[in-house]
Amino acid sequence: MRVRVRSERIRGNVETMVTKPVEATSVEDYIQQISEPRKSEIKKLHAAIRKAVPKLKPSIQCGMIGYGTYVQKYANGREGESPIIAMASQERYISVYVPGAERSRKLLPKASIGKSCIRFRKFEDIDIPMLKKVIEEGARLKISTAGKG
Repeated sequence: MRVRVRSERIRGNVETMVTKPVEATSVEDYIQQISEPRKSEIKKLHAAIRKAVPKLKPSIQCGMIGYGTYVQKYANGREGESPIIAMASQERYISVYVPGAERSRKLLPKASIGKSCIRFRKFEDIDIPMLKKVIEEGARLKISTAGKG
């Protein structure tokens, strides 16, 4: 099993911290590979997402935790399954992928938001109740347009 690690200098010592799991085979494996304190943050966020979208089954998809699936149709005619909602522990931030996330900039002012991606550098910056609302709406949007949950 490979893991991506980050080394930090803490009070003169070099400490290795795993922030991005690689080749996880289950949600539990993904979370287990992450070092503290990020591991606890990912666990809390995972629990919040499960509460927001309890009908979407979590699994490892595209190297991250995905919730539910839909069939993605590409311009060239190719099709493939993609997660409806996803979460990833990146080296310097936590990403939550939500359809229509770009419409929630005012609701999550401490996040960096791109098209369908919400990034948080610090867990304390996450407004969990507001993020759950954004996730619920994004899942509703994707399920209504994709027709599969």
